[in-house]
Amino acid sequence: MNNCIMLCAAPPAAPTAPTGAQQQSGFGMMVPMLLILAIFYFMMIRPQQRKEKERRKMIEELRAGAKIIFAGGIIGEIVEAKEKTFTVQTSAGTEMEILRSCVQGVVTPEEPAAK
Repeated sequence: MNNCIMLCAAPPAAPTAPTGAQQQSGFGMMVPMLLILAIFYFMMIRPQQRKEKERRKMIEELRAGAKIIFAGGIIGEIVEAKEKTFTVQTSAGTEMEILRSCVQGVVTPEEPAAK
């Protein structure tokens, strides 16, 4: 019975062209995406690269006698600087060898040391 009703129904109308609206070109759709990528680069990636470059420069300039903070929060004084590592004295008679990449920052005299 349903088949008979479906056969008697009029065919659907053909789709009509949109009036007043034009389709966007591929380039027009790419412009907002490129704008978002440019904003993302200048707001997030570039500042992070600059910060990492300054950190590398700071690590290269470290010499024996400088007081540093490790990434783990330990504070020590550089005894010997090697190519890839530092020998650091954390307390009297206690020396550790750490990688240069583990250095978080330099302790300045104005900064109070953690107690």
